[in-house]
Amino acid sequence: MIRRPVAWLVAVVLFAEALGVAMLNWIMGELVDAQNMSLAGLDPDAMSMSSKIGGVVFGLYFALCALVALLVAIRDRQPAGLGRVLLISAAVVHGVLGAVAWALIGWHQFLFMVVMLALIVLVLVTYDERRGPVAAGPQDAKGPNGPEEVGGSPLTPPAAPTTP
Repeated sequence: MIRRPVAWLVAVVLFAEALGVAMLNWIMGELVDAQNMSLAGLDPDAMSMSSKIGGVVFGLYFALCALVALLVAIRDRQPAGLGRVLLISAAVVHGVLGAVAWALIGWHQFLFMVVMLALIVLVLVTYDERRGPVAAGPQDAKGPNGPEEVGGSPLTPPAAPTTP
């Protein structure tokens, strides 16, 4: 009911975040390179290249998380294995970035990070396991129809009578 739209929303926003993070770090790397900036004597070319590489790697990480959310939305099944780990790590990253945003940037960015954290967690917890029908009662390993077929006693005693 709400699972698929939330997974679609998470996928779209994570793809946008992937593009935004990659572009932001690439632009910062270009600015450092163009102004020949240095921080505590570090090589400006190394700072520029590391910013660009970091942006691409972080953007690819968010794109991979978005791909997992997209597959969850398309298949309407919970993420499993590596996909679940990626979405959990994306939730943790949004929590940490939310704390940093609160401290350094402001409450608007904090609110965005918390909403994304909540949506990712919602994707993770709303998909419960779909199992087959539950057996009507306990079964014994000796017979397919329970202990009555074998001639044994029931596994649980009958309920005690209650007084009105």
